[in-house]
Amino acid sequence: MRCSNSLVGILNFVTFLLSIPILGSGIWLAHKATTDCEKYLEKPIIILGVFLMLVSLAGLIGACCRVNWLLWVYLLVMFLLIAILFCFTIFAFVVTNKGAGETVSKRGYKEYKLGDYSNWLQKRVDNPKNWRRIRSCLVDGKICQKLAATNSPQTVFFSKHLSPIESGCCKPPTSCGFTYVGPTNWTKVGTSTDPDCTSWDNSPNKLCYDCSSCKAGFLQNLKGDWKKVAVINIVFLVFLIIVYSIGCCAFRNNRWDNADQWKPYR
Repeated sequence: MRCSNSLVGILNFVTFLLSIPILGSGIWLAHKATTDCEKYLEKPIIILGVFLMLVSLAGLIGACCRVNWLLWVYLLVMFLLIAILFCFTIFAFVVTNKGAGETVSKRGYKEYKLGDYSNWLQKRVDNPKNWRRIRSCLVDGKICQKLAATNSPQTVFFSKHLSPIESGCCKPPTSCGFTYVGPTNWTKVGTSTDPDCTSWDNSPNKLCYDCSSCKAGFLQNLKGDWKKVAVINIVFLVFLIIVYSIGCCAFRNNRWDNADQWKPYR
């Protein structure tokens, strides 16, 4: 067996092995998930596991058993995957280009405004169905409860570095002018007409989860995650292109071998 066929076979065997725990974790979530956030993840994980399993089997059988049509399907899927990843990487850099936190006077944290982010991202978080799921994940993550557990004095809290989600969801905007009692406990004062100020509630399951500042904090966090994913995608794209090139060599080898089998003996 030629070198390219062996490499494709080995790579796809490893991918097949990796798909088993991915599929297993998706099935486990489908039966054991208790929160909306966990239930939201089960289908994508199962789909990813099945996809990797089928594609790796096509590449493995096509390369090792010289089944040319399976190898052709494998190469077609790989080409589409490369194209999709390339487009997503460009898209991720474009939609996360806008938006940044604003420094607050005499505060160690920044605050975020929804209008500073791309229109595409704003529309996604403003969609009630989407935000209901995201909000459920934020509540289940108990990020604000962990912040409340610190019970920091006012001077310590104001100098603290808060994550975008903590800043946007766990406390009211500074412009509201509320009186500090605890990290997630504030006394409403004044008559601000800002919707975020009227949305604030000291209840652990409400806080500022329905505020625009919370959506902006989530987008800032998402922006950082997407940029990291985009960088990883670039590395993964290089790897996929190398594997695709090796697969093309294996496909050519199969064609040559099949052609030799049909040559008349002399």
